[in-house]
Amino acid sequence: MDVESFFEEMPFADLLGVEVTTVADGHAEGRIEVREELSWNADRLVAHGGVTFTLADTVGGAALVSLVERPVPTIDMRIDYLAAGTGDLRAEADVVRQGGDVGVVDVAVYATDDGTHVADARGVYKTG
Repeated sequence: MDVESFFEEMPFADLLGVEVTTVADGHAEGRIEVREELSWNADRLVAHGGVTFTLADTVGGAALVSLVERPVPTIDMRIDYLAAGTGDLRAEADVVRQGGDVGVVDVAVYATDDGTHVADARGVYKTG
């Protein structure tokens, strides 16, 4: 399975503009350009929480797919929003546990312009 192309062909991620940039050995990275239509604020560009969540979920799944080489549906994801996501966002994900039935991935989301730590997430995905 070509992991990069798998995530390029996800209609929802494509609609939002999520780009998975690095995928290998239980690690993944990705980014999203926060456009006006993805902002929750009409006066300034601030990523809607759902955009931050989608970035974390997609990049987290990519990290696990790099190990199991098949789609991994999300079972559960918990996210802590730490700061406003002003500007474009990037995410880094690392697999914490790869099991026969489930996998666990930690994801950190940052603002690309100043490195502000925007969110931490932990995703649980079905592997079997």
